[in-house]
Amino acid sequence: MTTFTTRPPAKINLSLKITRKREDGFHELQTLVLPLPGLTDQLTFEPAEEFSLHCDTPGVPTDESNLVSRALRLFEKNTGKACNFRVELTKNIPHGAGLGGGSADAAHTFIALNELTEAKISVPTLAEWSGELGSDIPLFLYQSPCWCSGRGEIIEPVDLRWKLPILLFKPSFDIPTPWAYSHWMDSSEIAGISYAPSQAGGQTLFNDLERPVFEKHRFLAELKQFLLEQPETETAMMSGSGSTVFAVLRNPEDAGPLRERTLAELDPTLWSHLAIF
Repeated sequence: MTTFTTRPPAKINLSLKITRKREDGFHELQTLVLPLPGLTDQLTFEPAEEFSLHCDTPGVPTDESNLVSRALRLFEKNTGKACNFRVELTKNIPHGAGLGGGSADAAHTFIALNELTEAKISVPTLAEWSGELGSDIPLFLYQSPCWCSGRGEIIEPVDLRWKLPILLFKPSFDIPTPWAYSHWMDSSEIAGISYAPSQAGGQTLFNDLERPVFEKHRFLAELKQFLLEQPETETAMMSGSGSTVFAVLRNPEDAGPLRERTLAELDPTLWSHLAIF
């Protein structure tokens, strides 16, 4: 058996609507998710005497708490197949950014193991399994833009031919996803900040989690408002639970001037990435 490499992509939420808090503690939502193929982690599986996980990024746990480890153990449990691999995880997707890096890694662990063990488990079944580990893991199994509903586990792949470039910015701090959802109901809008739905690429963009996150992290509200006011920007929005805010651009060549201006006027330490489709 040879090594197997897969590249889990980041995602952004083009829209995120929360309709209610469910009795099980989760929130009922509807969200349109767009994968970002140019921003990926990398997972390499190599046969070994026993499973081990290694990561190039300090601070990322490599024990049984990592979603990659949990996905592998769940795959072993449900298939009865031993998955003795040395797994190398190379992180490029920032943590706590609302870009789904950990969930993508878990989903692509299921994809890799299904291939390596020749288990031939269907994608819907893998999605059902992965939903036990996290609500937004199943969507990455479809490797396509998706509408997600329920608590995120109901997936409908869509033929979304997005063409506009997207420039992402993330500050040094992270946003815990459970915190953002738990403060959605009792949060308020900040005067002077635009929360209204906007149009780009034939889609309506909005994010209900901007309200609680912006209320605590005013910098993100200022970052979004700054991007909205720039001449290169079609629209701007926070992705998922943050802390990434992205600008939809009209032309890829506009990214350089906008990036330089944003770093100079707001924060020179911002992480940034240009996604071209």
